[in-house]
Amino acid sequence: MIVVRAVKTEDLDALVSLAQETGPGLTTFKPDRDALAARIERATKTFEGRAEPREAGYFFVMEDTATGDVAGVCGIEVQVGLEQPFYNYRVSTVVHASQELGIWTKMSLLNISHDLTGYAEVCSLFLSPRYRAHGVGGLLSRSRFMFMAQFRERFPERLCAELRGHFDADGTSPFWRAVGSHFYQIDFNAADYLSAHGRKSFLAELMPRYPVYADLLPQEAQAVIGVTHRDTAPARKMLEAEGLRYQGHVDIFDAGPVLECHVNDLRTVRESVMATVAIGDAQPGEGVRSLVSNTSMARFRVGVAPGIVENGTMVLCAADAAALEVREGDPVRVLALAPGKKPNKD
Repeated sequence: MIVVRAVKTEDLDALVSLAQETGPGLTTFKPDRDALAARIERATKTFEGRAEPREAGYFFVMEDTATGDVAGVCGIEVQVGLEQPFYNYRVSTVVHASQELGIWTKMSLLNISHDLTGYAEVCSLFLSPRYRAHGVGGLLSRSRFMFMAQFRERFPERLCAELRGHFDADGTSPFWRAVGSHFYQIDFNAADYLSAHGRKSFLAELMPRYPVYADLLPQEAQAVIGVTHRDTAPARKMLEAEGLRYQGHVDIFDAGPVLECHVNDLRTVRESVMATVAIGDAQPGEGVRSLVSNTSMARFRVGVAPGIVENGTMVLCAADAAALEVREGDPVRVLALAPGKKPNKD
């Protein structure tokens, strides 16, 4: 079974190796051993309830239980912007008009924004190309929402997700070339590295003081504002299926879109239900598969199993129950993967 579980200290070597498979723009998962070790330590403190709100963040790994291979990662920051500023551009519209000349123009402005401060953030989503098969990416992405549904009281009202922006075939960002490179005087990867490691003072010191008129940028830079990186497009579709939407905020480096929603509006939060485990072979709901998670904080695990909840019970085979670390009679959270499929809770 492929499961997504809470990160452990012994995952460090596997995470360093996995991070080397990422490309440019994935700010929060870099192949930096010290940074990843610190990320694991911070996540451990958060799972154990010892982290302050300003530093709290959860981190999960996807594991193939048959081989022990670590195939992917994902994370949740509990409240962004409390310790380090959380900058975005807010895309707005300004109209210039002259009644005397009968002329008016409508232009897009990019304004530095702190609007998303205090939001939870889903982040660090990466799945190895070796595991990019049908349904695996969906499990990795939705696992975070299963965790949020189970531990709703640990999260604020609103949620966001920063997505990688467009990069050219040579690995460069047209938006960075047109905007960031002129202000920061370092290359994209250097700025990205500093930002990922919490060294963000240079942003406030060097960023544009006034709104940027998008219409004055080169056409190739205008064209990528709010555009998702091709490798991130499937992740965007999954997030939008959960209820997140682009509402006019973009990343300050590559202009990738930021998606937002209320946590309570997430499909997983609205539709997942609690059930009791039964160990057996019979699987109600022929052909239907469900996300199933245990209810442990520090040993949280979620995977995909056949069947749906019937009469308050979720039937799992012995192998799947073992992979999820649950036993007969234990509580589990279940989300039927077929859209609109409602479990029978009677």
